Amino acid sequence: MTPTVWFLTGNSGKFAEARSYLSEFDYHVKQFMPQTGSLYEPQAESLEVVAESKLSQAIQHLPDDFSDGDMILVEDAGLFISALDGFPGVYSSYVHSTIGNLGIIRLLSHLTTEDPVSSASLRSAHFKAVAALWCNGEIIMGQGVCPGHIAVEAMDGNGFGFDPIFIPYDLDDDFEPLSPGNYGPHSTHGETFGAIDSSTKQIFSHRTRALQNLFNQLPSA
Repeated sequence: MTPTVWFLTGNSGKFAEARSYLSEFDYHVKQFMPQTGSLYEPQAESLEVVAESKLSQAIQHLPDDFSDGDMILVEDAGLFISALDGFPGVYSSYVHSTIGNLGIIRLLSHLTTEDPVSSASLRSAHFKAVAALWCNGEIIMGQGVCPGHIAVEAMDGNGFGFDPIFIPYDLDDDFEPLSPGNYGPHSTHGETFGAIDSSTKQIFSHRTRALQNLFNQLPSA
């Protein structure tokens, strides 16, 4: 019997992405939310440290119906902008809540040219996700990266966080990212994560790649 994966998150968008991916492998995914105030947000310089800290805390507050063989999953992600030396990075959640998408666009307003390829290079960024899993008393970690660039203006619709301003680079036949100006068989055609449907986003998603990398490490994968 496939064990339940308890995903520690209050973000419905993250939960939906993880459940969509893991359900393809018959994992039963449940959202796990400890009582308010029982966990703290760690301050660290890497997503790996943040994810491991959250996981260590979550283990101390297992759900009442947690069964032997069940697993705990946490995930942390950030937007890293090249022209801003990787900012906001591990502080993405805080930065989004304070200056939002418009604030990021304003910070990069001087990095725009008439050549779209040059603009994409100047405004290059990447999403990185780190997923950590507690399984049979051990911690396993996986990561995924999605390179792209920051749009000149936000494109609302679907998505959450910085999705409305992030345009991923096209992917080749093997779903590997291409460089700016190269067109591949998998493309958002210049639209941001916020403007495309969730199934299309999953093809590019850093979160999906992190989960894939993580669960490929399990003995049963």
